[in-house]
Amino acid sequence: MPLKLSLKPGEKFVLNGAVVQNGDRRGTLVLQNKASVLREKDIMQQDEVTTPARRVYFPVMMMYLDEAGAERYYDEFVRRLSEFMSAVRNPAVLAECVSISKHAMTREYYKALMLCRKLIDYEDEVFGNVPTSLPTGGAEN
Repeated sequence: MPLKLSLKPGEKFVLNGAVVQNGDRRGTLVLQNKASVLREKDIMQQDEVTTPARRVYFPVMMMYLDEAGAERYYDEFVRRLSEFMSAVRNPAVLAECVSISKHAMTREYYKALMLCRKLIDYEDEVFGNVPTSLPTGGAEN
């Protein structure tokens, strides 16, 4: 079954490792066979890997984008998922973690990646947007 992508003007995405950018108008792309496609909004940069859930997401994303080299990222994924699971007590979130692991083991990386988004959402909900550093403004005494 073909995959149909509706693209916004200027939207970027990765297609089988190549960064592609849509032109200045809305566009539609129809993929007729299996390909690794990831929209710009789902691409995480190394410097964004700042929380436990994001540490799970990143190696899954790399396995998806580089399926031929997925073994290089698998051990990191297992370690980070184990750390995350040892810190979480929510049964629904733990069940999502098990599903992520199953999808990764069967090389269904996109499915695992979309479930990892739920971990990030859960983490954001529980911890909120916590700054990574203290404000630098001077407090008067």
